[in-house]
Order: sequence, then C-alpha cells, then structure tokens
Amino acid sequence: MKTTRVLAISSAGGHWEQLMLVRAGLDECEVVYAVTNLAVAERSGVAAVAIPDFNAKAPLRTALGSLRIAALVLRVRPDVVISTGAAPGLVAAAVGKLIGAKAIWIDSIANAHRLSLSGRLARHVADLWLTQWRHLATDKGPHYGGAVL
Repeated sequence: MKTTRVLAISSAGGHWEQLMLVRAGLDECEVVYAVTNLAVAERSGVAAVAIPDFNAKAPLRTALGSLRIAALVLRVRPDVVISTGAAPGLVAAAVGKLIGAKAIWIDSIANAHRLSLSGRLARHVADLWLTQWRHLATDKGPHYGGAVL
C-alpha cells in the first residue's frame, strides 16, 4: 500500500504551533514540513525545509516567494498539502492542486472575528476548508470541526 506523502506548511509563530498540534494525525504519512523560520522547527524537534515569508503587501516578494514554494511543491510531489496559514501555505495548496494533490486549510485560531485573507482565498483550492471558530462556519464552508488549541 502506498504511503501518503504530505507537505505540511506554515508561517512561523502561531501558525506553526497549530500545525504542530495536528502532526500526530500524520503519523502514518510521509511528511515534509516547511516553515518560514527554521528556528521554530528546531525548537519543536522537527526537521523542516525553509520557505520564504511573504504577504500581499509586498507584491515582488510574494511573486519570488511563490516561485520558491512552487519549486518545493514540484520537488516533494505531495498527495496532500496541509496548512494553518498564511500566504506561503495558500500558494502551496494552490500549486498542489495543479499537480493533483488534495488541500487541507485550517484557518488560524487567531482569526476569531473573520477569516484571514488567505483563509478566505483558500475556499477556491481547499478540499477540506476549516475554521476553528464555530460562529465562522457556514454550510458552504469553512466547516467547524473543533479547535486545535
């Protein structure tokens, strides 16, 4: 039986901490972790690949960072991309979809009043689109299945 290859990707800080809380569910998978700051991965005891940090406020940095994320996705060839945010995870999910991967988006618990921009855009690429706040869930998504914190 083929082992599921997962790209688990997030920005550093709270996004990474939340991703680490779901990693036990990935025990049966071959996982490549990617994060914007390798020091947080080292503190978590996880081997990870460094990815660039970017956001919509810096278009050139976003374009260049997106190319690096695309190269990572093409190198890893994941069956599933899972992210807790932010923009680098969204780009990875979108590129993953282009090569046939499933995408799982878990919007950060920090977004209590409104989904993040990346979380709102994730609706277009996520096969499973989740919020950690019951009041932000709708019938069409994002869905609520609990909080990871």
